[in-house]
Amino acid sequence: MSDTSTSATVPAIFVLEARAEPASALDRFVAGAMSLAALALLLVASWLSPASGGVDTHTQLGLAKCGWLSRSGVPCMTCGMTTSFALVADGRLLAALWVQPLGAVLALMTVFTFWIAGYVAVTARPVWRLLPRWSAGYTALLVGLAASLAWGWKIAIHLLGVDGC
Repeated sequence: MSDTSTSATVPAIFVLEARAEPASALDRFVAGAMSLAALALLLVASWLSPASGGVDTHTQLGLAKCGWLSRSGVPCMTCGMTTSFALVADGRLLAALWVQPLGAVLALMTVFTFWIAGYVAVTARPVWRLLPRWSAGYTALLVGLAASLAWGWKIAIHLLGVDGC
């Protein structure tokens, strides 16, 4: 007769997990490159002056104005993203959320990517256990829903004339 009663009564929090293998040299290199890329993006965003109208901040980079907005009078799905990144880089999170909610979330994710990827590159400790174990389908659905809602918000505030920061 086997003794399984004690293992079933031990709460899962007290059960030690096997230590994860340290990140390989290639993983550390990729993490370092990701961290530097995120930092470069954030530095460019901090250099930009957020456009007061909530769109066209990207024109400071030499890019053309949004053709969709110019032709239809309605913002495209990415209108306000650069403005939102610049606002997050300036520490104005609420303004960034107002101008383009998805842009603010992506900017914050860029900040987290800088720190987390830098941590992996320096320490070789994997952080995958910290990430939720969602399927790719749920992630795609969530991102699509968030993008659609953010676009709807951007259209609404633009049409109401309150699209400024």
